[in-house]
Amino acid sequence: MEERRLGPVVGLGTWNTFGGHAGTARGVVAAALEAGCRLFDSSPMYGGAERSLGAALASRRGEVQVATKIWTGSVDEGRRQYEDQVAWFGRVDIEQIHNLQSWEDHLPWLERERDEGRIDRLGVTHYAASRFGELERALRTGRFDVVQLPLNPQERESERELLPLAAELGVAVIVMRPLGEGSLLRRSPPAEVLEELGVDTWPQALLKWALSDERVDVVIPATTRPVNARANAAAGEPPWFDAQHRELVERFAA
Repeated sequence: MEERRLGPVVGLGTWNTFGGHAGTARGVVAAALEAGCRLFDSSPMYGGAERSLGAALASRRGEVQVATKIWTGSVDEGRRQYEDQVAWFGRVDIEQIHNLQSWEDHLPWLERERDEGRIDRLGVTHYAASRFGELERALRTGRFDVVQLPLNPQERESERELLPLAAELGVAVIVMRPLGEGSLLRRSPPAEVLEELGVDTWPQALLKWALSDERVDVVIPATTRPVNARANAAAGEPPWFDAQHRELVERFAA
């Protein structure tokens, strides 16, 4: 699998998949690791996903990066979330402020954790284009190393301002919702189209579509099925799509 600034370009998300299901997490994480994924993303917002992910990583923790989040308006509660994460993961490699929630309040104490070596990188996220102006303001402070944003053929607003800004500032990009939270999987193109694209599955085509933008460092599709984790990881190998192939994907995703 190709590697960029955050390691292998296909990681694993845990939104709406792991919850408190430790058995599901173990199977999917094992398959993702076997296929070469090394970045695993979670959040306190995702029910019991962090705890399940921590248990599933267990003896493999040293091989991976954990990207999780602080999701609260309270600094005290944010610190409690962080303490839980340290208990589950040992350390946090990428700590993100989820959906910009009280980001200016959380940033000073998170910066201290990073500066003292307990966190590697700080990030900030949002899923809604209506908040991209605020996400841009946060990035322009120069205090974040990573941004997480949505990108797929039906959600391209980040291409206008945020991706150029991330490139300008040297901020690494994690792409959420590369499959449109499953909405883009309801209809697959004919087999001959997949063959023309050089992929085996429609999800692989969608992941390659995002990764063909060199400003993207990693995509984090979520799944409850080990077979899907393996197939998704295969999208992390070049060659990448040219403009014609990207347009073909966009046409079938419309």
